[in-house]
Amino acid sequence: MWRFYQSFRAALRFHDYKPQPLGFLSARRWMMQFKKEDQEHAALLLENVIYLSERDTRRILVEQNEALMARLAGAGIPSKKLIYVQVHDPGSSSPVMLNILRDACSLERRGCKFMDSRDSYGITKLTSELNEGALIYVDDFVGTGNQFSEARDFAMRNVLVPTFSEFLLVPSICEEAIYKIAAKGIEAFSGHVHYKAERPLHDNSAILEPSAKARLREVCKVISPRMSLGYKDLATMVVLYRNAPNSVPAVLRGSLNQTPFAGIFPRASDLPLKKLG
Repeated sequence: MWRFYQSFRAALRFHDYKPQPLGFLSARRWMMQFKKEDQEHAALLLENVIYLSERDTRRILVEQNEALMARLAGAGIPSKKLIYVQVHDPGSSSPVMLNILRDACSLERRGCKFMDSRDSYGITKLTSELNEGALIYVDDFVGTGNQFSEARDFAMRNVLVPTFSEFLLVPSICEEAIYKIAAKGIEAFSGHVHYKAERPLHDNSAILEPSAKARLREVCKVISPRMSLGYKDLATMVVLYRNAPNSVPAVLRGSLNQTPFAGIFPRASDLPLKKLG
């Protein structure tokens, strides 16, 4: 009975996951792939997924942006001196997040500017013209902060104006990235900070019993020997409606092409190629 309940609950919680529709039957199929003695632990793992639906994502972006704009206005920085930057790192949904924010907060009408992180010349020119203001990077999820930092450093390599403060606006960010970007003088505005203790398969978490954690980690290694716990072994549990970050454990993503193990949150790149024609 509990398996029925868990599958039904998963179908309700994750119904708008974009890469692959998720319903009761697909949730149950995912659960039944585990050995009987592992199914309860897999259910607990699923309970600890932090899912950000489209509505959640929009709400967080709007709330955090309004808080940031209010703070900057209080410091004498008007909206016409704000530059919103979309970040192009591998797999990023940054352009989509920025479009959501632009429309929901009427940023164009408020005189805000928009740039692409790859356009370092354009950013250099615009910051020189404005002379002062703020650069606001927008992304969907930041794990280690490595990829974001590379994109940001490329964007800022020719910026010579020291009077621009920098911020990162993101629905969720890992604690590892907070420290990394802070070292560059960038402050994060996020609706959720993802701590290591929240990740059942991470070394720093005590959510699962040691034996259960060891067993599920072994399952992850079978599925993906190289990326068993995700990028840099982050073992993150945040899943956004548009895609799962590449830092989630393999047991949630599944095998490449979803064979032999089908994930409950496959990334778009994990799914089999669709035949044309």
